[in-house]
Amino acid sequence: MTTTTLDERVGRTRLADRLVVRPELGALLGAVVVFAFFSITADQFLTGDGVATWLDDASTLGIMAVAVSLLMIGGEFDLSAGVMTASTALVTAILATQAGWNVWLALLASLVFALGVGAFNGWLVMRTGLPSFIVTLGTFLALQGLNLGVTRLVTGTVQVSGMRAADGYASSGFVFASTVEIGGTKFQISILWWIGFAAVAAWLLLRTRFGNWIFAVGGSAVSSRAVGVPVKRTKILLFMGTALAGWLVGSINILRFASVQANQGIGLELQFIIAAVVGGCLLTGGFGSAIGAAIGALIFGMARQGIVFARWDSDWFMLFLGVMLLAAVLVNNTFRRRAERVRR
Repeated sequence: MTTTTLDERVGRTRLADRLVVRPELGALLGAVVVFAFFSITADQFLTGDGVATWLDDASTLGIMAVAVSLLMIGGEFDLSAGVMTASTALVTAILATQAGWNVWLALLASLVFALGVGAFNGWLVMRTGLPSFIVTLGTFLALQGLNLGVTRLVTGTVQVSGMRAADGYASSGFVFASTVEIGGTKFQISILWWIGFAAVAAWLLLRTRFGNWIFAVGGSAVSSRAVGVPVKRTKILLFMGTALAGWLVGSINILRFASVQANQGIGLELQFIIAAVVGGCLLTGGFGSAIGAAIGALIFGMARQGIVFARWDSDWFMLFLGVMLLAAVLVNNTFRRRAERVRR
């Protein structure tokens, strides 16, 4: 009898410990609060169209936030992630509309371009030892200049349009920019891409040796190298992963809207980082969650559209971002200290 009571007590303690050490717990609680708040204050929030709108808003942000979270867990940042979404869309659009390429070939070329930029970022960070903040800031500026200069040189404006007339648009648009009707409401397929991307990233992070390497290089690159972890290869692949996400979001945008502005995507990189931090990633690396970053993006989508549905001034969204970031950093630090005590 005594033994049974002891086992139950121990079981409850272990369950609580498992919950506390999860990085995404704070984001999940925050998502519940934001969902409940706007469900009460905005009538349109829970309608079919309302749900489709804030899920769509969260989806492209979520794809990038998941990739950025893996990079941050690995101890690095990528400030070129936002402008990369525009760069890849521009490469696809220019090749398809100006050079007459089939859209699928243009998408393949823009993918190679994105992976090349990601590999260059990673290689330069590892080769020079400079902070990734500085390296990717330089890449951000270079891509921004290329986007404006090349687009104006080719089209005479800062916009590329006419994608719908390109060969292969219908089939590629079905894959990247179609809708799925559920209960009479149309949901963008980008939501499925977001869920799938987050699931693959979570599996990669938690169930593979490469995931262990990510946590190791983010915690201590020197110690990781000493025990045989390929630090250079791991970090280069993480930068390429961020670039891959930028290509996916850029492809979704260009095929949905059929046009792209050369200055698109600027400033979004901070939102990707904030979503990852809200999702449980530490700015110091070595701790975080891909699922948490996806939930962080969901909070963004619900808040941004909830403010619109409630007919508030959109300026309040920036206040919301600031408060949410500070709260997330404080909560994440608390959970990390608690997790360290549990593991001892």
